[in-house]
Amino acid sequence: MKRRSFLCSSAAVAGLGVLGWGESQGDLIHSRLSPAASLMTECANRFLAALNPEQHSRAMLPFDSDERMNWHFIPKERKGLPLREMTPYQKHLASALLAAGLSQTGYIKAVTIMSLEDVLRIIENDSGERRSPEKYYFSVFGTPSNDGRWGYRVEGHHLSQNYTIVNGIAIDGPSFLGSNPAEIQQGPRKGLRTLAGEEDLGFDLILSLDDRQRKVAIVDPKAYDDILTAASRSAALQGQPSGLSASSMNANQFDALIALLKEYVRNVPDALAKSRMSQIDKAGRDIHFAWSGGVTRGELHYYRVQTPSFLIEMDNTQDGANHIHSVWRDLTGDFGADLLQQHYHANHPKESPANG
Repeated sequence: MKRRSFLCSSAAVAGLGVLGWGESQGDLIHSRLSPAASLMTECANRFLAALNPEQHSRAMLPFDSDERMNWHFIPKERKGLPLREMTPYQKHLASALLAAGLSQTGYIKAVTIMSLEDVLRIIENDSGERRSPEKYYFSVFGTPSNDGRWGYRVEGHHLSQNYTIVNGIAIDGPSFLGSNPAEIQQGPRKGLRTLAGEEDLGFDLILSLDDRQRKVAIVDPKAYDDILTAASRSAALQGQPSGLSASSMNANQFDALIALLKEYVRNVPDALAKSRMSQIDKAGRDIHFAWSGGVTRGELHYYRVQTPSFLIEMDNTQDGANHIHSVWRDLTGDFGADLLQQHYHANHPKESPANG
């Protein structure tokens, strides 16, 4: 289904983003309504209004529910309403809600990831019960509105997009995209690489380093089995940042690093992209790039980019280096933690925020 068929010029709406390059999330509490949040609210309410009572009770959960931070990227049953139990028009509205939290580029990646389940169904000779392009769940936490707090999640195998909206400001994260196969090896879709940018730009950076720099950047000759933060509710790594500091990179290498970061920035709408770029700009050269595994294509490999405020991880270490996991984590703002803290301090000074 085409994104334009159910979004009324969402790109143009999101392009009016108000998240300033130097604004903190706390400052945004009192800024005017974010177009990204407004679009999310409208799409969520239209989606919920299209559901029957039983569907509505499954799709809508309390904001303070423990389920809101119970995210994962493996194939399993989840709370929420899956696409396969929706009517055609409900699926259109659900897709609009997914698209509201992504750029056009990010949306294409997301729906392509969903479609890979049918590739796996054929490869694994699955009945369609475990591998289904419609086994993706939509969950709304709280009542969507332009004030107060609510959130939503779109999740299934290799896709977990989490959004929190507080007083009309939207924050995304954790934001996970995976691809299996990373490259389709046979059949009519042979050669398709859903997350080519995330992988190729990582290789561009590690291969741009000289021998001395590469020795610092490669923190383990053996690739890690998976992203280190896994599906943790709060992203954190042990010890100090490791790998090569951006301060040790020359201009061309630093440009390669920024190109890699921008691949992740381009996955979200303009307003959210500006927030991510603000974090990158604020980090300056306080960025560390770490690699594990081989540096030749086809070898198992992993990289991460770590700053004081956010963390990116990507690995291609399963199924003979043909199975990618990638994630953007906000070290203090996942699930809207920063905004919720500001909200409670401003509106409920004697209360403690529930669930972050």
